[in-house]
Amino acid sequence: MNAKKMPVTGHIQELRKRLITVLIFFLFALVVGFFTAKPVIRYLQHAENAGMFTMNAFRVTDPIKVFMEVSVVIACLLTLPVILYQLWAFISPGMYEKEKKLTLSYIPVSILLFIAGVSFSYFVLCPLMVKFMMGLSNEMGIRAVIGIREYIQFLLEITLPFGFVFQMPVVVLFLTQLGIITPRLLKKARKYAYLALIAAAGIITPPDVFSQLITFVPLVLLYEASTLISKMAYRNAQKAAKEMPMDEQTIPSE
Repeated sequence: MNAKKMPVTGHIQELRKRLITVLIFFLFALVVGFFTAKPVIRYLQHAENAGMFTMNAFRVTDPIKVFMEVSVVIACLLTLPVILYQLWAFISPGMYEKEKKLTLSYIPVSILLFIAGVSFSYFVLCPLMVKFMMGLSNEMGIRAVIGIREYIQFLLEITLPFGFVFQMPVVVLFLTQLGIITPRLLKKARKYAYLALIAAAGIITPPDVFSQLITFVPLVLLYEASTLISKMAYRNAQKAAKEMPMDEQTIPSE
């Protein structure tokens, strides 16, 4: 807890060091992205999701734009664990030893949840959306001519948000430990949360019940898992608070 006595200039210098570390790693990751972007693009073009149409470049600059976009996305994904660790390293001096170990464990869990969200979106949701859109085009007699850049952007817009949505349990756990939310609050907000999840599933997926159900069920499971995790964290925090002196207790009553 000695970091609390550090002057403002010391915090700024520490933050600057962390940002430089992230930037240096990002530049190395970008080089990796340059070497891996082409195989990734070829894989996406010939994957089952894209098997029913041929990719086209509508502008002369589309190939280089797609190459750079995919390279940057790869670099950002590779840098994400470093960003999380540097963020933890910046705030950890102000934590107790148990808090340090606990929050450090968030990083691998967060990465696994991100991968799970992207995988669910790409392997489950995207095929449903592509099948629905292509079927609708055929019914209306529209010949679909797909641009490679538009397809890559479509994949990014669908997959990356789900990677962040799947962070819900980690975010809820963190907010519970800060005392911002409680399990009782999550229970009271359940019906409103379900309505929001139904709306989100309706917006993201094609307008058919099966696709919306496929999307809604994992979101509900995430919310319920978050509620359970919040309850466990709340109980542990209350137990720890009872062992502290009265002036150090910060956990609100439920």
